[in-house]
Amino acid sequence: METFDEIINGEKPVLVDFYAAWCGPCKMMAPVIEELGKELEGKARVLKIDVDKNQAVAGQYSVQAVPTLMIFKNGQIVWRNAGAMPKPSLLAQIEQHID
Repeated sequence: METFDEIINGEKPVLVDFYAAWCGPCKMMAPVIEELGKELEGKARVLKIDVDKNQAVAGQYSVQAVPTLMIFKNGQIVWRNAGAMPKPSLLAQIEQHID
């Protein structure tokens, strides 16, 4: 099984959704994240990280609010947003980083 570091250091951009099971806006974003995962298959990766179960990773990236969405490219954060956002806006952000 791939580690988080292996995934974000890959060549494809990775959308990471830092969420919590108890978070209302996270629940609202869940179907959007799932749809993007299907639409971007082969072009980008989508990863969900539960901050309560993965506190070390959340701390490493200074996640202080959920949902926090990040796009990684070659291991670097190229975009970051705290809070829910509409699918078209999120898709536009990811598409900027697809080669």
